[in-house]
Amino acid sequence: MLDKNFDPAGFEARLYDHWEAAGVFGPSGEGAPYTVVIPPPNVTGSLHIGHALNNTLQDVLVRFRRMQGRDALWMPGTDHAGIATQMVVERQLAQAKQPGRRELGREAFLERVWAWKEESGGTISRQLRRLGSSLDWPRERFTMDAGLSQAVVEVFVRLHKAGLIYQDKRLVNWDPVFQTAISDLEVESREVKGSLWHIRYPVEGGGEIVVATTRPETMLGDTAVAVHPEDERFAGLVGRHVVLPLTGRRIPIIADEYSDPEKGTGAVKITPAHDFNDFEVGRRHGLAMPSVLDAEARVTLAEIEAEGFVATLAGLDRFAARKLIVAELERLEMLVAVEPHTHQVPHGDRSGVPIEPRMTVQWYCNAAELAKKPIESVESGRVKFEPDNWKNLFFSWMRDIQPWCISRQLWWGHQIPAWHAADGRVFVERSEAEAQAAAGEGVVLTRDADVLDTWFSSALWPFSTLGWPEQTPLLEKHYPTDVLVTGFDIIFFWVARMMMMGEFCMGREPFSTVVIHGLVRDEKGAKMSKSKGNVMDPLELIDAYGADAVRFTLCALASPGRDIKLSKQRMEGYRAFVTKLWNAARFLETNGIAPNPGWKREEATGVLARWLLEKTDAVVCEATTALEGFRFDDYANAVHGFTWGVFCDWFIELAKPVLNGEDGAEKAEIQGVAQHVLGVVLRLLHPVMPFVTAELHSQLGYGDAVEIVTCDFPTAPGFAAEDVRLADIDTLIAAVTAIRSVRAAMNVPPSSVVPLRVALAGQGALSAFLPQLLRLARVEAPVFVENAAADAGPGAMAVAQGIEMFMPLAGVIDLAAEAVRLKKERQKAEEQARQAEVKLANPDFVARAKEEVIQEMSSRLSDARALIDKLDRALGNISA
Repeated sequence: MLDKNFDPAGFEARLYDHWEAAGVFGPSGEGAPYTVVIPPPNVTGSLHIGHALNNTLQDVLVRFRRMQGRDALWMPGTDHAGIATQMVVERQLAQAKQPGRRELGREAFLERVWAWKEESGGTISRQLRRLGSSLDWPRERFTMDAGLSQAVVEVFVRLHKAGLIYQDKRLVNWDPVFQTAISDLEVESREVKGSLWHIRYPVEGGGEIVVATTRPETMLGDTAVAVHPEDERFAGLVGRHVVLPLTGRRIPIIADEYSDPEKGTGAVKITPAHDFNDFEVGRRHGLAMPSVLDAEARVTLAEIEAEGFVATLAGLDRFAARKLIVAELERLEMLVAVEPHTHQVPHGDRSGVPIEPRMTVQWYCNAAELAKKPIESVESGRVKFEPDNWKNLFFSWMRDIQPWCISRQLWWGHQIPAWHAADGRVFVERSEAEAQAAAGEGVVLTRDADVLDTWFSSALWPFSTLGWPEQTPLLEKHYPTDVLVTGFDIIFFWVARMMMMGEFCMGREPFSTVVIHGLVRDEKGAKMSKSKGNVMDPLELIDAYGADAVRFTLCALASPGRDIKLSKQRMEGYRAFVTKLWNAARFLETNGIAPNPGWKREEATGVLARWLLEKTDAVVCEATTALEGFRFDDYANAVHGFTWGVFCDWFIELAKPVLNGEDGAEKAEIQGVAQHVLGVVLRLLHPVMPFVTAELHSQLGYGDAVEIVTCDFPTAPGFAAEDVRLADIDTLIAAVTAIRSVRAAMNVPPSSVVPLRVALAGQGALSAFLPQLLRLARVEAPVFVENAAADAGPGAMAVAQGIEMFMPLAGVIDLAAEAVRLKKERQKAEEQARQAEVKLANPDFVARAKEEVIQEMSSRLSDARALIDKLDRALGNISA
């Protein structure tokens, strides 16, 4: 017997351990392969709400296909997360007051990192189990395990020998704390209140030109002043030179469209070694590119001539130097003006300090060449984006792609397989022995100290995890994979790079479909952040509501490509849904309904049984179509509407008189169809609610809790002939719903049984289920008349499927008082609507308010208007 109280904590861990021990999450070896690789979370990480969404959607797909008989493989694993992991261990050393990374040396430090990984690196894998993720855990991979490291070396060497990896001196995002290049994804823009300094640059031969800058400290590296070629103010100055303040260096005035005549003074300083836009200007005009800030963002004068005041700046922090430079410019009367200026400044997302564009020698990959085949794969439709519009973002990035900086100045990561000779020659080989053989005996070689960008190894994930470069049976069967589920923010960083590497190494794309989901935001649409205090911890949510409710909420809100507004209220609602299923199963169990393998669908002839089976067939088709089309929200909403509304509410309510009656053929039929459909519901819901469905499947006797993982997903056989009687039940449901709605709007007490007059058009349908109508709508036996409201006195009208029903309410409620109440509510709703309209019509409010505030105000207006319509209908129902 099922417990009276539903408690998911009592069985979730037990069920998962049971599944994992039984090995049901691995591929069966039967059926067509279906393969999904997990976007590998950082080994340092803990499960956050974005992970919960991403892995829930993947799990729904994998469980669905597994139940359809596909040979499903969901590959688990974690990413070594270079900078994040190194930071964690360095912080631990500092907190323990132990020697730091550089004092320990590379080898000893890496031993500490590996020890930390073995001790703490499995946290997120354990947390994914709590979510119910059916990953094939025995195959779990790590981007720095031996097999994947071999794959990284192999790809690097092949790309280098193909001329697609090379060294170059270019600008990179430089983190002065970690002293490494970082990717764009590790850079976050923060709004900073600063200043815009207007500085006088003397023109050689007389006159001056004023430039505006937010970074006066980099002026030491200026190599030009740029003006727009069509800006008439400076037409006579182009081609002349200015004398760079403080340094006395001559630099040219150039014409370039990068300069915006409407911004600042219309003239901009060009510092190619310290600004990405300036770097491009410098390349176009062949400018010198001296660096004036070192790896720690301190002033370095090694590449410029410096004397006097400038010489005193050597070794100063960039911001200290800024203050001194501004003061000196002011002393020399070269500072024209200083304006308050709020602007976006890029910061390292982990160090928290402003990053520096820095000119360094790095390893690069020819991304433009590698991008050609992925672009063609999407253009031809071999790779599809869901929703389709995301391919436009893919194209915009890929068709304007820049060289990919793949080296990092870290210790934790895949060390680049390159060896340097003293004469500058570089040998890229699979091992030191091969490099020595290539260099020749006696040539002293030094291993390149840099490691690879984490995205390089994760770009190999779809095939390296399957055994490549070995040609394993798993690789042969499961590559290419089927679906990649990911967020839009890494389409360029990960999705595109997997496509590049898949095409280069395997000769074909790594997946056929890329499913893009949005971000999880709070209930007002704001991005979650610790500083705002609006972060939702999925583990806390699982503790409070159960994993099934958390999963179902995320699935139900996952509209294609749109962000999710998550609220605990929605979570509570879906927790109630899980409880509803449990309670309905318990009710049926207490009424003698149990699995009956001998039950035959074709023997169900009664109208209620046939009605339920046809509704079941419809939702199975709807759910299957939704999952095949990656419409997770449609799937969840379809099964929710059927399970709660059709099965748990209407069917059970309509079946109660039969279940409470004498044993016989009719009761046996209802019991038979109930046990069958409950079994269908459990299988239909299993992909999104694996725990409660498995527990009910087991406890009710449908089979072992393990069996539901691989049992058949429901199909819809349908009936050979249409049964016209089934429409009568739909009419009954519509009538009861309409009457209940009017009763609620008119404040009719639930205990009151009210008279009912029904137009003759409804006589046939409602007479067939009269006992159910009287019980569920709380009405007297209806009077069927030509005109339901004629000569009936004051009351309320309800309409269902075109059938008019009138409830005389004189003596049941105080109609005059009810009209007063409804009018007051309407006035209140009108005021709410007016306030919202005024705000939304105010241009200043719309311009200044955050997007989520505007959305909330729009929702208020929409809700208020809907309430006014509802109240108007209620007032119209009161007739004399």
